Formats: sequence, C-alpha cells, structure tokens
Amino acid sequence: MPPSASGWLATCLHTAKLRVVSSESKVSPSLVYPPPSIGHLRSCLNTVSRCIRFLGPFLTNSLVTGGLFFCQSIQNNVNGEGSAGFESWFFQWTFAGAASTIVSGSVAERMKFEAYLVVSFFITCFIYPIAVHWVWGQGFLSAWGAMPDADGKTFPLFSGTETSRGMVDFAGSGCVHMIGGVAGLMGAIMLGPRKGRFVNGKPVTFPPSNQIMMALGTMILWFGWYGFNCGSTLVLSGNAANVAAKVAFTTTISASSGCITMTLIARFFEKYFDIGLALNGILAGLVSITASCAVVNSWHAFIIGMIGAFVVYGASKLLLKLQIDDPLDAFPVHGCCGLWGVIATGIFCTDKNVAYAGYPNGNTCKACSTGEQLGVQIVGALVLFIWSAVTSGAVFLALKLTMGIRVSEQVEDEGMDISEHGAWVWVCCFVYIFMP
Repeated sequence: MPPSASGWLATCLHTAKLRVVSSESKVSPSLVYPPPSIGHLRSCLNTVSRCIRFLGPFLTNSLVTGGLFFCQSIQNNVNGEGSAGFESWFFQWTFAGAASTIVSGSVAERMKFEAYLVVSFFITCFIYPIAVHWVWGQGFLSAWGAMPDADGKTFPLFSGTETSRGMVDFAGSGCVHMIGGVAGLMGAIMLGPRKGRFVNGKPVTFPPSNQIMMALGTMILWFGWYGFNCGSTLVLSGNAANVAAKVAFTTTISASSGCITMTLIARFFEKYFDIGLALNGILAGLVSITASCAVVNSWHAFIIGMIGAFVVYGASKLLLKLQIDDPLDAFPVHGCCGLWGVIATGIFCTDKNVAYAGYPNGNTCKACSTGEQLGVQIVGALVLFIWSAVTSGAVFLALKLTMGIRVSEQVEDEGMDISEHGAWVWVCCFVYIFMP
C-alpha cells in the first residue's frame, strides 16, 4: 500500500476512534477533534439556494417597480424600443444572490437546511428588492430618481431640489452587503453559538478546515468583485468605460490596503501572521470601497480599505465579547464594512468625482463639499440597517417558533455534512501516524 493511501486509511480509522471516545466519555467532539469541514454543507446551501434566489426576483421583479409579475414587462418589452431588460434582471439577480449568500456564513454548522432556504427566499423576494428600490430605483433614498412627481421631477434628500443629491452607493456596500450582513447577525443571534464555541464565557478557537481553499475562495471573490463594481456602470459607452477603469483601480487599492493593514494588525495584536485575518482584510477593503469606488480619489481608497481592516477586527472581537458566534465573520466583513463604506462615501467623495461618475445634478449639487452628502449617507445607512434587522429578525423568529431553525445536538455533533447531506468529510486529526 503506498504511503499516501496508508496515511489516508489511518486518518479515517483514527477519526472514527475519536468519535467513539468522544461519544462514550460524553465530551464535546469539538473539544476532541476539529469540527468537520463546512465546505460540502455550504456548497449544497449555495447551490440549491441559488435556484431559490432565482424565484424571488422572477416572481417579484416588478413588485417594487410598478410593472408586471413573472417578468412579463421584460418579456413583452412594453416600451417597444431599446433593451428588453433581460440583462438588467440578470445583473440584479446576482446582487440579490450575493445578499442572501452572506447569511450562510453567519449561520454555518447549526442551521437547518430547509430553514435557510426559506430565509434565502424572503431576502431575495422581499428584503433586498425593497432596499435596492429605495437606493437605486425611485425610492426616497435614491440619487437617480427620488420620489418623482407627475412631471418626472425628482426630490432628493435633503432639500428636494437640484442642489441636493440622494444616497450614493455605487455598487452596493449598503443595499447589498449591509443587508446580507445584518441579516446574518440576526440569524446568529437567533440560533445561538455552536456547541463548544464558548466555555465559561470564553471563546474556544475552532481551527479552519482548509486554508488553501480559503485563499482560493478569496481570490475568486476578489476577481468577481470587478464584475460587480466595474459592471455597475451598466454600460461601456461614452465615459462609462473610463469610470469602469477608475473603479477597477480604486477597488484594487482598497483590497490591497485592507490586506496589508490586517496582516500588521494580526502581527501586533495576535503576535503572529494569520492568513485567515489577511484574507478577511482583503474582503474588508472590497466591501468598504464598493459604495464609493467611482466617486473618490486613489489615496481615499487606500485609507478606506485601511480603516475597513480595523472595522472588521474590532467588530469580530466585539461579537466574541458578546458571545455571538459568527463562524465566517460575515457580519463584521459585510455588515460593519458595508456600514463603514456607505458613511465613508460621504466623508471622502468630491463633487467633481460624483459628476464624473455620471450622477444626476452633477453641475448644480455641491453636497460633498458642504457636508450634506455625509448626512444623506448616514440617514441611508441607518435606514438600511434597521430595515434589514427588523425584517430578517422577524423571518428568523417566525421560523424559530414554527418549523425550528437549529439542528439537533446529535446532528451538530456528527457534523451537518454527514447528517444533512450524507457526505463524509475527513479532517486532519493533528496526530503523527507511522505505518510501514
């Protein structure tokens, strides 16, 4: 038998032995051997829920825009000219999916699969569409067409005239990431921590299953972020291609700044270089710059990403202090950095950059220089935070009181990869095994 095969067999046998020991001695398995990988579980969650997420935007495509259900207004091309709207629907579907996927990181390893599907459906069907209508549609927060009257004239916050501008959230720090991150927080609170995560009021570290896959996943996310941020120009004609190039530039700077800053934070506070924190630093920079990527200068992007790293680290430590278990730090990364990204837009935006990005009232509005834009951003951030917290909290509470949202203790001990999906995921036992 080759060494690799013998080692694999020995690992499997030793894992089985540890399961028997932990069962007979009534010691939490999470304290005897590392918890099973959540890779298969999350893959199943995201694959099936992605199809669920399709139904929400499909059924309610025009619920908040005044059109027809089941995307009939797109299919019939009621305007009779230009694009039929399929590309816009697909683009928004991906954003809706991103918002609901974030929740899976906060509820990992203990939430019922079917309950998560229901939550995912409500986010994409109700919570996200209304939030995005407020910000990107004709809602009261919108910079693009806030509360139009019969003549089509809009009334943006605060003055309701062309000297003001609505909320600037270019690619969704608030209406995508904060919506999903806050929903994840509500789920983590309703579910409670994983078994063995806190002992005598102190957090117990659960080692990551595969740091290589963590790094690969982060790189894939980073690459995909250019589709979200640069693609949020929606077109490439006119000056939009130049704006997209600028967006790619600021997005890269912020992500790099977040990674470097978080690496230094880990070395200073944790006394070692932590790849997990560094990867979260990348995500912190990406989420933080998403709202302002088109309306800030390059050095602004560096500062935004740097502060984003501190936001994630501080928020993560605060959750541990409060004994709220967020396995993937989804709320610190997406919820808190989404909040920071929205507010940072008001701090660092310039009127020249906003006009260059193609926002309305570009020649008449001086909201960035007067500080008015910061006020608008704070109002918008608070509205989105409260909206997500109240609606998602209500969904989680209703499910908890009816079908239940948490798996049984036995299922959690076995690992949901095995009990829920029939996939045996062998993990390293951190022992040296010598075989001839």
